[in-house]
Amino acid sequence: MSVDRVEEIEGGKSDTAEKAAAGTASVHYFSVAPGYRLNVRRGPGTQYGIVRVLPEGAQVAIYCQTPGTSVAGPYGTSNIWDNIANGEFVSDAYVLTGSDGYVASRCG
Repeated sequence: MSVDRVEEIEGGKSDTAEKAAAGTASVHYFSVAPGYRLNVRRGPGTQYGIVRVLPEGAQVAIYCQTPGTSVAGPYGTSNIWDNIANGEFVSDAYVLTGSDGYVASRCG
């Protein structure tokens, strides 16, 4: 799935995020771990550049997931990376998905 841009605002979803998700029943929103500002990277790993930083209390839409660099975070250690927008990934170890495994389709 291609998404032009998903903007996150403190405390919820932006209009852009809702429009990007319209018509896509498989997209769900998940909370970033409380007390954390989360780096959003260009790819699924810590070696990729930081695109932006999500504020505390942000929620993200997960469009697909892919393996990458293993990261230790508040929700354990995981090599799963969540695609939250076109070319934007966050470590699943910082996102409350309720699962240690995949909760969305694999990125293709």
